[in-house]
Amino acid sequence: METDKLKVAQWWEPVENGKILCTLCPRYCKIGEGQAGFCFIRQNHNDRLYSIGYGRPTGFAIDPVEKKPLSHFYPGTSILSFGTAGCNLGCRFCQNWSISKAKLDDLNSIYASPEDVVNLAKKYKTPSIAFTYNDPTIFGEYVIDISRIAREEGIKTVMVTAGYIDKKARNDVYKYIDAANIDLKGFTDRFYFKLTSSHLNDILDTLVWLKKETAIWFEITTLLIPDENDSPEEVKQECDWIMENLGGGIPLHFTAFHPDFKMTYKERTPEKTLNTAREIALSMGIKYCYTGNVHNIDGQTTYCPGCNTPLIKRDWHSVISNKIRDGKCYNCGIEIEGRF
Repeated sequence: METDKLKVAQWWEPVENGKILCTLCPRYCKIGEGQAGFCFIRQNHNDRLYSIGYGRPTGFAIDPVEKKPLSHFYPGTSILSFGTAGCNLGCRFCQNWSISKAKLDDLNSIYASPEDVVNLAKKYKTPSIAFTYNDPTIFGEYVIDISRIAREEGIKTVMVTAGYIDKKARNDVYKYIDAANIDLKGFTDRFYFKLTSSHLNDILDTLVWLKKETAIWFEITTLLIPDENDSPEEVKQECDWIMENLGGGIPLHFTAFHPDFKMTYKERTPEKTLNTAREIALSMGIKYCYTGNVHNIDGQTTYCPGCNTPLIKRDWHSVISNKIRDGKCYNCGIEIEGRF
């Protein structure tokens, strides 16, 4: 492979037998000459690690920010969204598997420099850019360069990610990031190991880091899969951990699974399961809990945690009305966590 135009990666070191140790995520792949890591797009050529996905998105879309999902980050605004090929998790239930499980050569990727991406956001007047569809951790170099330029231009950037990232690397990747949605895919290590080929504690560590060591706004999403991570007991364990480690002000989204990729044998998540999970979360002190991938106005509306007044009314990803004033409830004046 010609490497003249490729981006030399960060976060790696040479190890034994001519291999390279990638230190971007906790998978710590040892990559031989001409080979790629688990994510497909970090490759060893001539004893150097390259970020093959740098500058090669698989396409762009303009989405409502609610689709990420983010309910407390400039509600009702649009966001320029894109990803690359590959992923550093092995989710058997992946809802974007045609992108995340593909090798870059299998897709009609386009070239877009960091400046091109920011200029595209400016052209379409989107106030934010989302790194999404696959996990942006794996194209961290691209994330850094885009988010740095975006901040200079007054454009926000958002990570939509599983949070599976090395402790040192995340300081670099998230340096200019404004918001994130973290997929907390389940709350047992059995689930993570069996269905994602990763480990729960690495994601919990990222969540605590975001809360305690950064000013990044973040929300959490859990895709509830029938008979895998949807029991009331597991939902209670997750909410208890969130309350103890993050506090009740972090919005939590419970979203519906649909049969896909290697789990087509599963049924779609019943709406009742989402509603039960939301009721549990609210009863345990989570102030803002939402249901997703279903039409449920009540489950997608932001209520004031003080007086229970409906503040942001939504249907699916559409904002019907927004009565938050200067970040506060218009009725009782209590502050609503988020960026408004």
